Amino acid sequence: MSRTGRVERATSETKVTVSVDLDGEGRYQIDTGIPFFDHMLSHVAKQGLLDVTIEAKGDLEVDFHHTVEDVGLSLGDAFAQALGNKIGTRRYGSASLPMEEAIADVAVDFGGRPYLVYRVELTQEKVGGFDVSLAKEFLRSFANRCGMNLHVTVRYGEDSHHVLEAIFKGFGLALRDAVSVDPRRRDVPSTKGTL
Repeated sequence: MSRTGRVERATSETKVTVSVDLDGEGRYQIDTGIPFFDHMLSHVAKQGLLDVTIEAKGDLEVDFHHTVEDVGLSLGDAFAQALGNKIGTRRYGSASLPMEEAIADVAVDFGGRPYLVYRVELTQEKVGGFDVSLAKEFLRSFANRCGMNLHVTVRYGEDSHHVLEAIFKGFGLALRDAVSVDPRRRDVPSTKGTL
């Protein structure tokens, strides 16, 4: 069974094409026009062993917000498509990831109820021209579209680059756990019988 998703999203502000293979090898081809964002998304793919292609064109001359948000929405849709009915998946995943002086805890639940808890303090407003507040926007958009609970807590960290890198790498590892197939499970991981 192929666990892949592909989404095209076009608005007056952006044009985004996303594809994802949950059973990949961590290969990625990402071009959003925002180099730092591409760098963070590549960590999600690599650590999550996800094959990801993202091509985005947006009104970057206005702001990065529309592009970051729409990539999150599109990637969330592609994940939902790839997960299908979630039979046999682990559903939950978590990671605690250190990055030099920073450490981030990330936990996910593909239970169908979108929610984001984001407890992150950053000392810089921008990293590589990227407004660091947009990391939260991306994660919220992703979680909302694929029906995922997502909790991100940074225990400590000084360098905003390191903090964000810990978050995105941890997110990739948590996703890898949650979407992995448990060979012992033959049903949906819920007493309700559906997710």
